[in-house]
Amino acid sequence: MSGNLRTRRTVRHSRALGIALTPKAEKYMERRPYGPGQHGRARRKQDSDYAVRLKEKQRLRAQYNIREAQMRRYFEEAKRTAGLTGENLVELLEMRLDALVLRAGFARTIQQARQLVVHRHIMVDGKRVDIPSFRVKEGQMIHVHERSEKMVPFQLAAAGAHQQVLPATPGYLTVEIEKLRATLSRRPKRSEVPVTCEEQLVVEYYAR
Repeated sequence: MSGNLRTRRTVRHSRALGIALTPKAEKYMERRPYGPGQHGRARRKQDSDYAVRLKEKQRLRAQYNIREAQMRRYFEEAKRTAGLTGENLVELLEMRLDALVLRAGFARTIQQARQLVVHRHIMVDGKRVDIPSFRVKEGQMIHVHERSEKMVPFQLAAAGAHQQVLPATPGYLTVEIEKLRATLSRRPKRSEVPVTCEEQLVVEYYAR
């Protein structure tokens, strides 16, 4: 898929969900803050409770770029974990390797972060990991393979270019961007995770 087509699809998806999924989509949405299509500006009828919950679930899924089957597995684990299921769900998603590669500023988008992991550019505690869903544990260090550090995307990342367009680095991540290193210092707390979601609606969607 060409870059322009991918950008258009991401922008359209962002407008449909009402959240910017990439920095580029954010710029488009500032200019056109309404849904896609000819009815985008029209006032919509009130959505049903089901539609509201479904959309919230889709918003969370899109922000982590995961499939429905994966999302359901995370929900089931969150339900079995002590504490609030919705908060647990977001915290478990946030410990994915691709999510932390994005938060650290090694990538600009979750899709790019996933590609970096799949193409074996990312290491955890000195070992290559090519599974985006790999769960990073507290105290583990994420870093770029030394052979990959010279590549243009990582040179940009090391200069802080991606951090400039991303939310501020959350408190659970210690980042040395110029060294392309980040450590998950502790378990993320939902209140610190920079995703847009009313997670209780997601819980209600799956609990129906």
